[in-house]
Amino acid sequence: MALIGNLRHRPARRLAQLYAGLVLYGVSMALMIRSGLGLNPWDVFHQGLSRQTGISVGTASILVGAAVLLLWIPLRQRPGLGTLSNVVVIGLAVDAAVAFIPGDLPLPARVVLLVTGIVANGAATGLYLGADLGPGPRDGLMTGLVARRPRWSVRLVRTAIEVVVLISGVLLGGTVGIGTLAYALAIGPLSQLFIPVFALRHRPAPETNPVPVS
Repeated sequence: MALIGNLRHRPARRLAQLYAGLVLYGVSMALMIRSGLGLNPWDVFHQGLSRQTGISVGTASILVGAAVLLLWIPLRQRPGLGTLSNVVVIGLAVDAAVAFIPGDLPLPARVVLLVTGIVANGAATGLYLGADLGPGPRDGLMTGLVARRPRWSVRLVRTAIEVVVLISGVLLGGTVGIGTLAYALAIGPLSQLFIPVFALRHRPAPETNPVPVS
């Protein structure tokens, strides 16, 4: 019902913002991949899985997102349109962008790709979360675990998940570097900056004057 309610409130704006955010998120991932300077923990895992299996990074992202979404079932989490779109659109966008962005660039250009990718990732997070049509599967896993275990803090659960994912990605051959550290330090402040900018708030319905009965 919450999803229906959100779509009834400025549906065109919400859908446009959701899909713009998801596409931008995929592009930001591709920029960081092409920089070769390190990825965020989940993308280290996606890249490592890609290298071990021969599938694309985007396909790995889709498969991992779908698998994580299955973990929502015992946690009694309900996906929204944004959740389901997150699984598919980001994976398709990252593959398309990787094919377009050249590799083997000189170091200064790779640094620009990295910085642009991190900033774009923060903006993309603000866009798709601001649309309020459901969190991504990985964020929902975190909030679901916290809801089921109230004594566990969000910080503890998120850190534990990302450490496990990062170690798994490294073992699979994913790229870790200065970009991984830069992302970890910057994504929190960037998300805090962009989420309020793109948040779509409900406007109260205008009051109507009762029609007098004659």
